[in-house]
Amino acid sequence: MMCGITGTPGTGKSTVADELARRGYRVVHITDIVQPYVLGKDPERDTQIIDTDRMADEFVPFDGFVEGHFAHLLPCDRVVVLRLRPDELAARLTTRGYSKEKTGENRDAEALDVCLIETVEQYEPSQVFELDTTGKSPGTCADTIEQFYRGEIPAAFGSIDWSAFVEVSP
Repeated sequence: MMCGITGTPGTGKSTVADELARRGYRVVHITDIVQPYVLGKDPERDTQIIDTDRMADEFVPFDGFVEGHFAHLLPCDRVVVLRLRPDELAARLTTRGYSKEKTGENRDAEALDVCLIETVEQYEPSQVFELDTTGKSPGTCADTIEQFYRGEIPAAFGSIDWSAFVEVSP
């Protein structure tokens, strides 16, 4: 069974996936396989343009975890959507050197549930688990993800509301 770990950049996907790898799970980071699918760069949004359809078509499922912002677009059996309170996400992205515009775009995407909505549109409700990583250690998050992966806790999503963090322009 393959489980995707997705979420807005900065929510903890790579860190939690690395913890799962230390526990013996096979983990594939999308950043390690994406290069053949890069079509170019969007200079306005400061991001790469990825042929996600081709990547999904050519991806071979495996037992373990696939981690990355596009993991929910791959053929997973289950998907965990990591969430992080938008103000903490913005602070984390700023520390990483993201521009003010890019930080704001990702903060708002998190507040508006963009990754969760995309995931729920792609998968059955029984396949999706939403995990708030705010204030939690990577080990605690990995514990919860392992439980969902093994079927020990049920799918659950839709309880996080960060719409108050959306900044509306005048």
